[in-house]
Amino acid sequence: MEKRNIIVVGASAGGITALKGLMQSLPQNFAATFFIVLHIPPYATSELPEILTKEGPLKATHPKDGEQIKDRKIYVAPPDHHLLIEDDKVLVKRGPKENRQRPSIDALFRSAAYSYGPRVIGIVLSGALNDGTSGLWTVKRLGGIAIIQDPNEASFPDMPDNVIEYVEVDYSVKVSEMGPLLNQLIEKPPIERPKLSEKEKKMLEMEITIAEQDDAFELGIMEMGELTEFTCPDCHGALTLLKGGNTVPRYRCHTGHSFTVSALLDGITENNETNLWQAMRSMEETTMLLKNIGGHFGDEGKSDVADLFFKKAEESSKQARVIHDSIFKLKSFSKDIERRKA
Repeated sequence: MEKRNIIVVGASAGGITALKGLMQSLPQNFAATFFIVLHIPPYATSELPEILTKEGPLKATHPKDGEQIKDRKIYVAPPDHHLLIEDDKVLVKRGPKENRQRPSIDALFRSAAYSYGPRVIGIVLSGALNDGTSGLWTVKRLGGIAIIQDPNEASFPDMPDNVIEYVEVDYSVKVSEMGPLLNQLIEKPPIERPKLSEKEKKMLEMEITIAEQDDAFELGIMEMGELTEFTCPDCHGALTLLKGGNTVPRYRCHTGHSFTVSALLDGITENNETNLWQAMRSMEETTMLLKNIGGHFGDEGKSDVADLFFKKAEESSKQARVIHDSIFKLKSFSKDIERRKA
C-alpha cells in the first residue's frame, strides 16, 4: 500500500536553524525520504548535508543527476542547481532561475507533486519573499499535504505568510512539532489522486521540463498566458502572465525565468537601483572632468573659459544629487512595501 513518504521542504533566510530543528524532532525509526531546497549563493560551498546528518536519524547528501531514490535519506539541492524528482530518480539540473533562485523551491515541489501526487507532504519554512507558494499550491492541487512553519516562530515569516495567502494550509506548527506530526501522517494512506484538466496538465509538464532543460520558448510558454509589456529583470525577455484557477499568478519570460509578483518587483527595483548608481557615477565623473578642465584653463589665465567649465561642473553635481536622492526614495519605497507585508 502506498504511503505519504515523499517529503519536500523549502527554506531560505533563517532556514538552517529551522531545518536543524526539524531533523532533531524526527523519531529514530522515521520511514520517509526528504528532498530539501535551501537558498544559498551560487558561489557558496554547502555543508548542509553534513549538518543535517548530525542533527537527526537520516543521512543527508548532495545527489548526482539521475541517482535512484532510496528510502530514509535526505537529498539536498546542490548550490546553483535545481533539485527535481522524476521516475523514482533525483534530477540535478541548471534550468532557468525561478523567483531569482536556483535551486528553486517551487520547481522541486511541482516535480514531486507531478510524480507522486497524494504521497507528497510539502513543508515551507522560514524565508523572505515567496518562493514555495506556487509549488505548495501544486502539492495541494494533486492531493498532497501542505505544512508551514508557524510564522510567529520563523526568523523570516514572509514565505510561510505568503503561502497562507494562496494555499489552504493543512498544518501551521513549530519545527519541534513537525517530527511527531510527520510520523503520524506517513502512516495514513493517501487520498485518490485528483484529476487535472488538460490545460493544467500541460502547464505543469511544461514548467517541469523548463526547469530541466531551459527551452521555454520552443515549448510554447508564451502561448500559455497573457503577454505583458514587462520584461524579465534577469534577461530582459518578454514576460507572459500565468494566471487563473490552475496556478498562483506569476510571470515567465520566453527563456524560462519565473517570478511571482513580489519577486518581479524586487528584481525590477534592484535593476533600477543599479542603473541609477551607474548614472550617478557617470555624472560625478563628468563633474570631476569639468572641474579638472576648468582648473587647467584657470592655470593658463583663461578665467572666462574656466568659469564656464566650473559652472557646468556645478550643474552636473546638482544632477548627480537628484539621482542620489532618487535612489534613496526607491530604497524607502521598497522598505515600506516590506513593512506593509509584515
